[in-house]
Amino acid sequence: MLIKRTRHPFHLVDPSPWPFFGAMSAFSLTFGGVMYMHSYRGGWFLFSLGFLSILLTMYLWWRDIVREATIEGQHTLEVQKGLRMGVILFIISEVMFFLAFFWAFFDASLKPAPVIGVWPPNGLETLNPWAIPLLNTVILLSSGATLTLSHHTLIVGRKNVIPLHLLLVTIVLGVFFTALQVFEYLTAPFSISDGIYGTTFFMATGFHGLHVLIGTTFLIICAIRMYNHHFTPIHHFGFEAAAWYWHFVDVVWLFLFVSIYWWGS
Repeated sequence: MLIKRTRHPFHLVDPSPWPFFGAMSAFSLTFGGVMYMHSYRGGWFLFSLGFLSILLTMYLWWRDIVREATIEGQHTLEVQKGLRMGVILFIISEVMFFLAFFWAFFDASLKPAPVIGVWPPNGLETLNPWAIPLLNTVILLSSGATLTLSHHTLIVGRKNVIPLHLLLVTIVLGVFFTALQVFEYLTAPFSISDGIYGTTFFMATGFHGLHVLIGTTFLIICAIRMYNHHFTPIHHFGFEAAAWYWHFVDVVWLFLFVSIYWWGS
């Protein structure tokens, strides 16, 4: 009996264990973190196990996707359209995530509770927005510019070393941004437990810092792939997705700087 095979440009994904292991690792990470913060025995071990398992899952899952895209040729132009839509929907969900933090901040600042009276609360020393926050703004915007240049030089077909060097500059700027934010946290005159101001400040800027770390990791993976000549002017969606994510992080920081650091202080 002959089976008629239909040729199509879509990618039929093979069964993968990584979604299951990723979910279990995330559960171990969060559950262990809660146990550790409440001083339960074994909490730190469970948290560490979950963290290491997530790193291993990330490596193995990314390895399989890179293999599908680069070696097997599964990521056709039609498949890339679906991947682009998936990244766009993911970024929209991230916008909603940060919208909750901005909502909490403006709800507390525009109509402070009677016990607070004014914003920022009396007796609370805020950070100078024209010091480290302004410097971090310049750094992050500069990293967006170098990343855009790297993407452009890759599209126009320049030698691989040019976009790679520009991408490495972007990564260095991202690491520098994170280092300055850590220094800012260590020297801040208030903490996350200092009322609604400290809570909204550290939650919003802290999660943005986490996104910078994730984006920097994403760009490092792209730099390794670019060094290994995985990208071409017409086939580089992994790099394109990383660039979209990084520009999203840039835009969120601009809103953080204007609203929380400048207006909120």
